[in-house]
Amino acid sequence: MSLFGTDGARGVANEELTGRLAMEIAQAAASQLSPGSKVLIGRDTRVSGPMLEAALTAGFLSSGVDVVLVGILPTPALAYLIGKMGAQAGVMISASHNPPQYNGIKLLDHMGRKWPVQQEDKVERTVLSQEFALGQAHKVGRLFHYEETAVAHYHRYLESLFAGMMPDLHVGIDLAHGAAIATAEKVLSSMGVHVHALFAEPEGHLINVRCGATDPQSLRQQVLAQHWDLGLAFDGDADRLIVVDHTGHIIDGDEILYVLATGLKAQNQLARNTVVATVMSNLGLERALEQEGIILERTPVGDRWVADRMREIGASIGGEQSGHVILSEYAATGDGLLTALALLAEVRRRGQPLADMVRPVERYPQILRNVHIDKETASWESIPGLLSLVQAAEQSLGREGRVFIRPSGTEPLLRIMIEGRDLAEIELWADRLTSVVQSALESAKA
Repeated sequence: MSLFGTDGARGVANEELTGRLAMEIAQAAASQLSPGSKVLIGRDTRVSGPMLEAALTAGFLSSGVDVVLVGILPTPALAYLIGKMGAQAGVMISASHNPPQYNGIKLLDHMGRKWPVQQEDKVERTVLSQEFALGQAHKVGRLFHYEETAVAHYHRYLESLFAGMMPDLHVGIDLAHGAAIATAEKVLSSMGVHVHALFAEPEGHLINVRCGATDPQSLRQQVLAQHWDLGLAFDGDADRLIVVDHTGHIIDGDEILYVLATGLKAQNQLARNTVVATVMSNLGLERALEQEGIILERTPVGDRWVADRMREIGASIGGEQSGHVILSEYAATGDGLLTALALLAEVRRRGQPLADMVRPVERYPQILRNVHIDKETASWESIPGLLSLVQAAEQSLGREGRVFIRPSGTEPLLRIMIEGRDLAEIELWADRLTSVVQSALESAKA
């Protein structure tokens, strides 16, 4: 049993991630907190959110921990409120970019950061052992409701950072039927941006369905049809941002990192002259940053590893190709709306279209194949012939290409990524690698 992946505990709600499991995770997490601690619980719009919220609440209260419910709001808003309200921890109920039937539990510390892997392991061991330390009847936790005013604090914080810095633009926003509905339109409009909202209803059964940061095509079509200056697409819990420029070009996290990092450097604010990104970031980003004299440091996949490395070296910016961007001066975690505001402020500072600002990033062709695997499947390194084929691909591609294989941290998938200048060549290698994996899995089932 493995409860936690790269982004918390996640699974199909009421099948893999049940109410009982959520309560036990809360009871196990409570054992690592001081008696009388306060925990904030937030969620996105998923239909299963209230069920898991009730179960987590029961788990914490039964263990003597106070609970403050803050309702529907983005993960980064919860992270900010934990410190604002002096809580010892927080829990976000969200499966982020995953389909509506999934949900997840993210544990955050008193700084709004994800719990270290070692702490998650302790929670997992406690759940497995069923050794919960429940409070006595007169020592159960207290429940507080803060849904009405929680988001307002987050709004005021963002507005204080970028007051008077927004350009006079028409911007489409894709809210993915998710947590961004609580924040994005109100904050952007209050700062003078002409906002046009799409997928703005809190329909949890439609969250991320043909919309949002994982599928910005509808936003792209509207940007072109309505002649908007930009489009901003958020994911289910609004910690990611994908952008569409006025030409219809989709700008991912790599290009956002380039624009913001070069802007920080121009203002002598790029700490350590370094950007932290993951092994999935495109070689085009690395080459473009090299041209600006900026170092790109890579980490394993997952924004927790990016955040950890940023703290270790004192970096001011880092993120993932998927749209997680961390601006450490302002936030402890990726924040889609904060990133959007920073990007819009940079557009105004430079006085040029975003399309021109991302042009130096020549993205190398990159192919990502997902192969469905059972959770019990052995590590990919043990698949016969796969390692030797990876080595052959790497030798063929040389410095102008990469091969990267990893299991997904949130879904039962093996991800195969090939990158290089020659699209035909990387397609060939992608086909060969995928075929080897699929053949091995079919043989194992026979």
